[in-house]
Amino acid sequence: MNYQMPDINLKALFLGDKGENVDLFKELLLKVVDEHVGWRQNYQPQDLPVITPHDRSSKSFQETADHVRSVFNELSSKLRTESLPWHTAGRFWGHMNSETLMPSIIAYTAAMLWNGNNVAYESSPGTSQMEEEVGHEFATLMSYQKDKGWGHICADGSIANLEGLWYARNMKSLPLAIKEVAPEYVEGKSEWELLNMSTEEILDIMDQIPDKLDEVKARSARSGKNLNKLGKWLIPQTKHYSWLKAADIIGTGLDCVEAIDVDNQYRMDIDKLEAKIRELAAQEIPVLGVVGVIGTTEEGQVDRIDKMVELREKLAKEGIYFYIHVDAAYGGYARAIFLDENNEFIDYDKIDEVYEKYNIFTEKNEWLTKDIYSSFKAMNQAETITIDPHKMGYIPYSAGAIVIKDSRMRDAISYFATYVFEKGADIPALLGAYILEGSKAGATAAAVWTAHKVLPLNVTGYGKLIGASIEGSYRFYDFLKNKEFKVGDKTINVYPLTKPDFNMVDYVFNEAGNTDLEKMNKLNHDFFDYASYVKGGLYNNEFITSHTDFAIPDYGNSPLPFVESLGFSEKEWDREGKVTVLRACGLSPYAHDKAVFDEYAAKIEKAMQDKLESIYNNEMNS
Repeated sequence: MNYQMPDINLKALFLGDKGENVDLFKELLLKVVDEHVGWRQNYQPQDLPVITPHDRSSKSFQETADHVRSVFNELSSKLRTESLPWHTAGRFWGHMNSETLMPSIIAYTAAMLWNGNNVAYESSPGTSQMEEEVGHEFATLMSYQKDKGWGHICADGSIANLEGLWYARNMKSLPLAIKEVAPEYVEGKSEWELLNMSTEEILDIMDQIPDKLDEVKARSARSGKNLNKLGKWLIPQTKHYSWLKAADIIGTGLDCVEAIDVDNQYRMDIDKLEAKIRELAAQEIPVLGVVGVIGTTEEGQVDRIDKMVELREKLAKEGIYFYIHVDAAYGGYARAIFLDENNEFIDYDKIDEVYEKYNIFTEKNEWLTKDIYSSFKAMNQAETITIDPHKMGYIPYSAGAIVIKDSRMRDAISYFATYVFEKGADIPALLGAYILEGSKAGATAAAVWTAHKVLPLNVTGYGKLIGASIEGSYRFYDFLKNKEFKVGDKTINVYPLTKPDFNMVDYVFNEAGNTDLEKMNKLNHDFFDYASYVKGGLYNNEFITSHTDFAIPDYGNSPLPFVESLGFSEKEWDREGKVTVLRACGLSPYAHDKAVFDEYAAKIEKAMQDKLESIYNNEMNS
């Protein structure tokens, strides 16, 4: 009998901002502990317990147990005193942290009791199978071809990005190695042509020479050869620091990383990308790969992956090919909102009808544009994609992941350790052979697997949670627009940075009539101080946010249109060289509810007023 998915109620999936679902949490937690202990008791029942009643009644045992209780009292005190309230329904609008899914927390706890090490199948058959399943679910989420796509969990997005560059580096170098080992397969190709072969073309050749695979790999980039020939790794100006670390570690070096300007919507400028690739081609410098971002970490914006793919197709006709990696660490799970109940990408003209059927939004909003839709749709053309379950998957740390379009690519990076796994063994996946990490928690796989069972990766499951997050963010965005505060004889206005592509809302406060950019930056930094633990403290802080700087060395002049719209001159921008913005990642699973948001909006407004008054009062007294 097929299990019928219920109409998901998000409020049943979280512990609750006041612990409202504690009874369900305890019920399931006690169940998994009891079942685990029952399993221990039933395994080889002829073995007597090693901890006897006599042991447990001894003085040293009781004192040790009391010692453990004392340490847990201290742990609880530290956590209650020094932790941020991610769980709040409307007080926290800052980092990419949120209430995490209750089923994932329980699954993680349950699987920790079994302590599986997912690098070796024989150490963790249960959770290794879960990770294999999760990898295929990620491939389906990205609309990769069935039985071709593959993925796995890793520690975080930085590790996944490193693996993406690792794949690109090794794939790019394979034709040079093939020329040495099996030259007849690349006969007549110049070095330039070898360095511009498509990923599919390279994989098809590798399929024809299985007996020479190890020799080709030995002469690839993993040997240290030809690293300086592989070309440039092009990333958006909104570059995440992980790319610099990855290029450093992978041996291509920081000089191979070049940033492409973003436009005033903080998306990679595709015209600038084309100009850079052509400029490099004129010097016979290949492009190792291009990174598009789905959900930038500072602005939450979505690069035009569709335009990137179109450019690759156009340039391929001219003999220029580049690998595409999508860094969707933040926004990858949002692709679920575009997949119907059969995991098919929804037609643009049917999407409103599908959203209404599955109650994705509580009311109409202005989020979805053809640009955003097209960018998400084109993700299946990228060779590799980073996606972080511990961000928009609402799963506890640490859970990153990478998804690969064609599982044949794994041969370019694989290593086999015979004591851990046997090459060719008939098991779900020789996971450790194909990943960067060694020992890794089976508990993470259980947490992700459980989340995906509770919330399928389409509109019936995660689509609802992603929709709630976007809708809550748009409520916050609309709340900030045209907002003003009176502090003494001064008027302070609020200005959102840009219409969000996803669920990140950046904004600034500025005093009416102020044309001194340094003064505005100071106001926003001071506000952050009061809206963080720095000056605002934790327990009694009624509104918490985060901040960032958009500075010329990283962003060039892309923030200039925004700065000018606030009344600052270009000369002022050049003098100050940065704009300080407040940054709110709206992951709350509760704020989409209008009644909930409206209740907290009044509290947020009062908290903002109080913080602004504190800033100006301190200024007068200093």
